[in-house]
Parts: sequence; C-alpha cells; structure tokens
Amino acid sequence: MQHDPNDGASASFVTGTTTLSRRRLLGAASALSLIAGGAKAQHAMHKHAGASRNADMSPTMGMVPETPIPAMDQPLVEPEVRRSVGGVLSTTLRVGYAYRQIGGVRLYVRSYEGGSPGPTLRMKPGETLRIKMTNDLPPNRDALPADISRPHQFNNTNFHFHGAHASPSGIADNVMRSMAPGHSYNIEITLPADHTRGTYWYHPHHHGSADIQMSSGMVGAIIIEGDFADVPEITAARERLLVLTQVVFDANGMVENFETLFPETATRFLAINGQRRPVIEMRPGEVQRWRILNAAYQDDMLLDLEKHDLHAIAYDGIQLGAVQPMKQLLIAPGQRADILVKAGAAGTYALNAAPYDQGHPSPTGPLARIVVSGAPMDMKLPRNLPPAPLATINDAEITGRRKLVLSATAPEADAAGHWQEFGFFIDGKKFDPSRIDHRVKLGAVEEWTIVNTHEHDDHVFHIHTNPFQVVSVNGKALATPEWRDSVIVERKGGEVVFRSRFLDFTGVFMLHCHMMNHEEMGMMQTVEVYKP
Repeated sequence: MQHDPNDGASASFVTGTTTLSRRRLLGAASALSLIAGGAKAQHAMHKHAGASRNADMSPTMGMVPETPIPAMDQPLVEPEVRRSVGGVLSTTLRVGYAYRQIGGVRLYVRSYEGGSPGPTLRMKPGETLRIKMTNDLPPNRDALPADISRPHQFNNTNFHFHGAHASPSGIADNVMRSMAPGHSYNIEITLPADHTRGTYWYHPHHHGSADIQMSSGMVGAIIIEGDFADVPEITAARERLLVLTQVVFDANGMVENFETLFPETATRFLAINGQRRPVIEMRPGEVQRWRILNAAYQDDMLLDLEKHDLHAIAYDGIQLGAVQPMKQLLIAPGQRADILVKAGAAGTYALNAAPYDQGHPSPTGPLARIVVSGAPMDMKLPRNLPPAPLATINDAEITGRRKLVLSATAPEADAAGHWQEFGFFIDGKKFDPSRIDHRVKLGAVEEWTIVNTHEHDDHVFHIHTNPFQVVSVNGKALATPEWRDSVIVERKGGEVVFRSRFLDFTGVFMLHCHMMNHEEMGMMQTVEVYKP
C-alpha cells in the first residue's frame, strides 16, 4: 500500500497485507483496549443486573413526565390579537405541526403559529392585509390522485379570507393557489372602503387538504372594526371571541387519515378557543358581546345558554337592522353570529350544544360554563339598531336566474360504508378545477335557487367574494330578507332562494358545501365573473 502523503507519520509497519502508520497502530491499540474495557464493564453490569433488572434501562423507558394540565373549567383564553397600523396589517403566519393539550389529551396536529385558533387579525374597511405565509409542514407522501375529489396531499395549503368582498385573483383571496411545503408565499388582500364591518375568519382552502387542516384547528378570526360604533349599549359591552371547533384525533393524537374525519360519530368533543368547557365570567346584569364563529369542519351546532336569552345583532359579519331575541341559536359551519348576552342572577350556567337533527345527529355536549358573580351592573340591551348596511335587492334589479341541485350517493348500508363509497355532487358533477361551472357578468344581479335532493344530510351552501340576501326558505318568504355568506339547505328537497349583486371584482372563485367532508369529496363548483 502506498503511503498517504496527508498522514503526518514518517514510519510505517506492515501487518499481513496491511500497512499501518505509527498513528494508526497506536489508534488500533487504543481501540482494542477500549473494547476489552467495555467487555469487562458489560460483564460487570450483567452481574449487577442479576440483583436489579432496572439497571438495564432508564426507569422512564424514554417517557418524559409532564405536569398535568386541567382538562376543563379553566378561564376562557382568547387568541393573540394582531392589528393594522397606518392602513396595513402586515404579519407572518407559519403553518406547521405543534403539540396541543386539550381536554386532557395531548395532540400533535397542524396549526397556525403553533396554536389553535390562530391569531385574531383586526383591521378596518379600506385597509390592506399583507401576510407572509410559510409552509413548514413536511413534504407530501402521496401523489396527486386520478380522482381529485379523493382527499390527498394533506400538507399543501393556501389562505382564504372567508366572507370578504375582495379580489379572488392573483395573490389576493385566491383559493386556486397551491402553497407547497418548504416554501413561503406572499398574500395581499385590500378591502373596499365601504366593506361591511363585523366578524369574519380565515382558514385553508386547498382542495384535497382543507378538511384535514381545518379539523386540526387551522382556523382564525378576522375582525373588521367599526360596526355599531354609534350604539352605546354595544360599545359599552365587553367583547368576547368564541371560536367553536369539533375536536377529532386518532389513536396517536393526530389527524393523518381521512377515516379519522368521515364517520358521522368522529367528533370526540367540542371546544371553544381550543379549550374544553372553559369558564366565562360575568357580573349580574352585565351585557357582553359574543362574536361566535362556527369553525367546525363538519357539523351544525344548536347553542343553548341555560336560563338566558340570546340577542343577535349581526350574522356573517353583516349588521342586522333590529335585535333578534332567541332561546337557541342554530349556527352552521362557516357562519358567524354576533350575540348580546345579559347576565342574570349570580350562579353558574351551562352553554351547551343541544341535540339537533341535520340528517344525522349534530354533536352535543358542554361548550362553556358561565359563572355570574360579584357586584351587580346596570347595563341595558339596545332597543334599536342602525339600518342594515346593505340595501335590499328588489325584483326590478334582477338580471338573471339560476338553479343548483345538491345531491349525493351512498352505499346501501350507509353506516357500514367506507368513505370512498360516497359521492357528493352539484348538478350531478364533482368538482373539476379546470372547468368553469358558472359565468356571470360583472355588475349582474341574480336570483339563485339552491335545492338539496340528498335524502340523508342537510348541506351548507357557501359562495366566495359576494354576500347574498336570503329571500325564502322551503317555499316560505322571509318577513325580513337576511344577508349571509353561508346558509343551511335542508335535506329531502329543501330549497333556499337568494339574491346577490356581483360587484367590483372579476376572476374565478368557489361555491361549495361548507360541511368540509362534502366539499372535499366533490361538492364544489367554480364561478367566473367577467367584464363584458
């Protein structure tokens, strides 16, 4: 063997056919010594192990002890707030895995900024939202399927400003974008100066992965400030944000397969702001404003506050023209309701999700405990509200009409079926991102009829970019037409008629069922608004 000129030794030794330098020989000798010493130590350890088996391995077996976290009944915690400055809300959002402790369970799931919900974003009409979104999820483990309405590639993401009247194109509220793992992306959404003020939200909308990500807790609120600024009873009320979610997980505390979500009994429990049954404190006679966001991935919730009435002042970020008192609030996935609550006598009251039949039972159970205590307050509910911000759409404005039919197929033994045996359709078609399903002229004012022929489930119709005014439900005209961006369409022939103005923005956006299992499996279409 030729001497390595990089070796610092000048002499070498030959052993058999191998030439060793002095340094290598000494190193070999040291290694033999270590091996011999290690053998002796191992022998001694095994002798000792005869007396105590615990010496073989750490008693913790690799488990790290953790301080127990109370499963429930902790004070309500609201998400971090990020505000606009000088007309711009400039921020970052990191998408990645994070550990979560909730309801006595330790989860490892996808998140915004390591928490659930993500930060609350507060801005004003006319301002711009700028986000640098970093996707720190690992690479996808699967290829794009032939049938795009089979859930897939769970680590692709994007950003949807739900309910915003904003551009659906470019780097704005464009849900056709793909934000792949390992990259950062810029988002810039500018709101019109006359945008409605109220409660909105954000979530992923990448077809194939949105359901998995939302069910993991990738949701967050956006508050467009300034509504009811001239109503002293509302401005004096303490504001609370309540983000409702369904908590699901597999045996490993993760959400990695669609089977974790699809059974109608999949929900383990309900949560508010990522907490199981938190405590909301009030004083007797106090009025609070609750901004309630149903960010659940799948189900309606029927909210019931023990021995208290609820007073609605806005739906889906749009002010009502009058207070609506109610005993219970039905809120579908994607919907928001701004509610005034006036506390009664001192005591503890349950906020529950009450039983509700949406074709299958909605999840039920405790959402929060309301603890009323302390010195009484003399606060009033408003008698009157300012006029609603959007003008009613009259018959004379209508420039066109359309009808959409929601339907589904299922195996004969529905409860025993695998998710791949189900199909969800609009007008008999599954979603195809390369197909334009509806073309609407910019400035058109249309009346749409949505019919649900599905025998088994109610559906939640949602459309991007422009809100709509519901004028009738199941053939009955509403006494006061109601502005929404999401509405329940009941099963077995249920029908909703609404009117909408297609204003300001051209481009391609989506309409779909906001029961995200259904959207993911095909119940979505494209709309293109074009300038003639």
